[in-house]
Amino acid sequence: MRILHTSDWHLGRTFLGASLLDEQAEVVDRIVALAAEHRVDLVVIAGDLYDRAIPPAPAVELFDRALADLHATGAAVAAITGNHDSSIRVGINDRLLNEVGVAIRGQVTRIDEPLLLTDPADGGPPVAVYLVPYLEPSVDVPVLTAMLEADQAAAAAIPVAARPAVPARRRRKASPAPGDEAAAPSLFDLAAEPEPAAVVAEPEPVVEPEPVAVAAAPAAAPRASGRASHDQATALANEAVRRHLATLGEVRSVVVAHAFVAGGRVSDSERDLSVGGVERVALQAFAGFDLVALGHLHQPQRIDGDRVAYCGTPLPYSFSEEGQVKSVRIVDLAVDGSVTAEVVPLGVGRPLRTLTGTLQELLEDPALADAEPARVRARLTDAHLPNQAMARLRRRFPHAVELRHEPAGASAAPRVGADLTTLESLSPLDLALRFWSDQQGTEAGEGERALLERAVAANLADDR
Repeated sequence: MRILHTSDWHLGRTFLGASLLDEQAEVVDRIVALAAEHRVDLVVIAGDLYDRAIPPAPAVELFDRALADLHATGAAVAAITGNHDSSIRVGINDRLLNEVGVAIRGQVTRIDEPLLLTDPADGGPPVAVYLVPYLEPSVDVPVLTAMLEADQAAAAAIPVAARPAVPARRRRKASPAPGDEAAAPSLFDLAAEPEPAAVVAEPEPVVEPEPVAVAAAPAAAPRASGRASHDQATALANEAVRRHLATLGEVRSVVVAHAFVAGGRVSDSERDLSVGGVERVALQAFAGFDLVALGHLHQPQRIDGDRVAYCGTPLPYSFSEEGQVKSVRIVDLAVDGSVTAEVVPLGVGRPLRTLTGTLQELLEDPALADAEPARVRARLTDAHLPNQAMARLRRRFPHAVELRHEPAGASAAPRVGADLTTLESLSPLDLALRFWSDQQGTEAGEGERALLERAVAANLADDR
């Protein structure tokens, strides 16, 4: 089975005030073309579909077109919500969209409802695709704990000989018997939930598998710190996935998740999932799955070979991503569950360039001609910031978005944090003079000192 893995579209995002919507539309067109060209069976979008919980209308329209165009290629589409998305708003029509081969999951209560896909071309076992949206630990740990306890209690109440192959709480369609074409599932097969009382004894007894140990305690015994973590939430979610996976017999397993897995490299454009490093999730939480398609980190990277990987964003969203080749992953999931992946560059959107020099040098250097169509960050080394520097810069580089004044010889870093006791004893004027020298790399001259004196005096007068 062939899978196209993409993530972190952040539709509606701007780059330092510059709209990215036209470039994001190019991204959508390119991904649709790749899905058709590579004849993929499934397109996975691993979270952060939008940049905000309430996205602008043009971004919603673009995502709607993306789903329609991807569906038209013949591929199934499976998306999850990320930490930038509203799980309720984005996933509101999921059950209806399931009928046409599109799933957008934002509810943690549905993580044990996989997409069951078959690929007649490879003749292998079905592929169970589990969609694990972004998990908010304080909210989702209690929910997941309750789900697991309910499953365990329900299983314990049924005699082993009478237990169904799939727990009665959420029973799935069984795979058809070989040769039973009338019951053969489509590529995208979602089973409806039965009536609650429908507990059917199977002709053959099914042995309940041993629960997989998880590094998480039930709600009655919280972590010693009293604070739920992303690691705990992910372990509980994957335990729910494993328990359901054990009921399906021979299948290939795919997990789509939005998380910060330990070992991943970050850039400046991700929004932290929490603070203090608690957001990191252990790689071991994803042990045993054939393929784990991740979202959240913006740099494409492999965490555990081709099996566990981030595809990264389709466009650069900060200058920390300058020089990165933005791409998607085309993953082939073999009959035996082994994985091979190809990284396919997208080649759309404006490149990023950081230029350093005096304003005159940047405006006149012929070697910088290739930067003219780029999104530019300029570091001006002039001793004094030239008048209308940004306006003049944009005459040559119309997509310049950031200008920093870094005079040649200026100190590499301000001294403000070096001696707080000393700073607290300084007068307002002395503080202003200290800031000037930190930023300019030289002491203020007579004219600059007089200007600062007037500014400080005016500010103090306003405060009286």
